[in-house]
Amino acid sequence: MYIINPKSKIPLHKQLYNLLKEDIINNYAVDEKLPSIRKIASQYNLSKNTVESAYAQLYAEGYIESRPKSGFYVSELYFDTFKEQKRAPLNEEQGTHTYRYNFFPAQLHREDFPLKLWKRIYNRVIDKEVDFGSYGEGEGLLELRKQIAHYLQNSRGVRCQAKNIIITHGFIDSMELLAKLSKERYNTFAQEIPGYHIAHKIFNSFGYKIEGIEVNKDGIVLEQLQKSQAQVVYITPTHQYPTGATMPIANRQKLIAHIDSMGGLIIEDDYDSELSYYNRPIPSLQGLDEHECVAYLGTFAKALSPAIRVGYMVVPSWLMKEYKKSYDSHFPSVSLMTQLTLATFMKEGHWERHIRRIRILNKKKHQAMKDALLKYLGNSATIVAEGAGLAILIAPTNPHFNWEKLKILSQEKGIAIYLAKERSGGDFEAVRMGFGGFQLNEIDKAVEAFEEVWKSVNEQR
Repeated sequence: MYIINPKSKIPLHKQLYNLLKEDIINNYAVDEKLPSIRKIASQYNLSKNTVESAYAQLYAEGYIESRPKSGFYVSELYFDTFKEQKRAPLNEEQGTHTYRYNFFPAQLHREDFPLKLWKRIYNRVIDKEVDFGSYGEGEGLLELRKQIAHYLQNSRGVRCQAKNIIITHGFIDSMELLAKLSKERYNTFAQEIPGYHIAHKIFNSFGYKIEGIEVNKDGIVLEQLQKSQAQVVYITPTHQYPTGATMPIANRQKLIAHIDSMGGLIIEDDYDSELSYYNRPIPSLQGLDEHECVAYLGTFAKALSPAIRVGYMVVPSWLMKEYKKSYDSHFPSVSLMTQLTLATFMKEGHWERHIRRIRILNKKKHQAMKDALLKYLGNSATIVAEGAGLAILIAPTNPHFNWEKLKILSQEKGIAIYLAKERSGGDFEAVRMGFGGFQLNEIDKAVEAFEEVWKSVNEQR
């Protein structure tokens, strides 16, 4: 029995949503059917629109699922995640150290993964679809490539078909393949500085000359890139790593025109476009390319799981021809069972529901992290990047701040922190306060523990 107060300042649909959510968490079982919209409306003397609004919010957040001609049911996909569990603070092992709190900026909480559903799909495909006597296609399972193409066309404006896609083990696998396939055409590689340090290390290992190009509020500085004469450029235009800058459409078009005039290649890393909390991300740079000079990189690591080790590339036709001629195309790099499970996961609509739910969940974590930083650090810190991904970046207002001391004291207190310079180079420095690896109710305590270290360092001269 729900108590709904028509005189409350809280709208009726929000009251009903909160009551239904609490009831689902505490009293419902997986696959249990909810009362119909008509029944709830009649029982509590509410309009049909009010009840529909409450149910729509529960559906959007993944608490319930709709079954045609049957009604609404408690969703198995995320049921366990919503159960509030009392447990010890997060313990993470990194190297030889055990941390009370780990602010790793590219991590999801283990309970965010739809394990029960994944296991159910895995068991189904391994029984019915896996041929253990044969190799799969080198560029990846066709059905998975079809599903990725459909998703990218609709969500990121990428121009692609299944035939343009190569399934990889992730970022390093993708970059090594691009460096190898492009070696006969190109010899100079440019990337943003600050930027992801692994990118230039891979191309350097293949003998490319490396050029570092500065970043400003609009992303990579095009004038510097043009002077460098680099033929290959790696960029993160939607959410620049690590500064968070977004490249405007005009600059994207100029970049494409410049690289096309050189017959070069742009490598667009769209590593966390699913996790944008304030605005819809700008459509992909690749979607503006009419000259086949962009290779687009994506991953399932940031929104689904880094553990399954699945990434993908959308490559120009000339690169696909080079790939077909190479020995890399002979055998798949990702397990067939993983590919089949992921393809089915996407085909049955679970991926889109997962994206919707994980975006909402991480938006809440993002806000909780921001609130905690403002609460505990106050004017001693400034937020320099926020609104997307799995971390908020902060910097001290004290010009004499000792970054090395911060690292040492944090480790002594059992807190793992990550500085931008460690993986990006350049002059940009900030603490990357990752929130994805925490449960929502752990974030405030984690930042409170970090406050002691931060203030200790900040007060030193």
